[in-house]
Amino acid sequence: MKILLTNDDGIRAPGLEVLEAIAAEFSDDIWICAPDEEQSGMGHALTLTRPVRLRQHDERRFSVTGTPTDSVTMGLRQVMDGPPDLILSGVNRGANLADDITYSGTVSAAIEGALAGIRSIAMSQVIARDGAADADTFDAARRWGAKVLQPLLDTPLPARTLVNVNFPALPSAEVKGIRAVRQGFHDYSRGTVVEGRDPRGFTYYWFGLQAIEHTLDHGTDLEAIDEGYIAVTPLQLDLTHHASLGELGERFA
Repeated sequence: MKILLTNDDGIRAPGLEVLEAIAAEFSDDIWICAPDEEQSGMGHALTLTRPVRLRQHDERRFSVTGTPTDSVTMGLRQVMDGPPDLILSGVNRGANLADDITYSGTVSAAIEGALAGIRSIAMSQVIARDGAADADTFDAARRWGAKVLQPLLDTPLPARTLVNVNFPALPSAEVKGIRAVRQGFHDYSRGTVVEGRDPRGFTYYWFGLQAIEHTLDHGTDLEAIDEGYIAVTPLQLDLTHHASLGELGERFA
């Protein structure tokens, strides 16, 4: 099995090393094409207004001066010697749950893979609220990654779908198991913009990343993580709200 790895934290991110270890349990034909620098929050952005440069670090290891979407595109069209059987994105340092997936470069890299007709899976490690990072930050992802991935390799998935996986911020021994759940909902109304001044006296703004209100509906990714489970969520690329089509059709008839 040929596997392409990518992420949005950059080619030197520790989570990418964890992803390599997970992938190595299934294949020795592993390719990497990831952003040269961190691209968190870039979503499904594609670089169109400047050239993208490709750097080779090893025989099958490359970085791109662009977004996660650019990385997948370059990996498929310029780097690999044939299409992969699987694309893995991550392991992201931080959650990609609920509405946050619309901002996520990690998930968007998997979206690009799904658009290309390749089985694609995004993986993220939830971080404890104090934000502390140490050698055990990715313990749950490292120990449970292959257990989650194995069933996903054998499960039939419709075209233009992908899978989003989140590991709870717990030691691997305390993870309760794996749940297949739907996407949850965040309340962003309490988000803030922090204003400051740089050393030259100019005003700048920093988007606040304080805790966001969670709506822990039953059967959601937010609930699963809150209760100590790994959240596995199938996502589709059809964003159409089908229930509204009839009423809108009548309005424009």
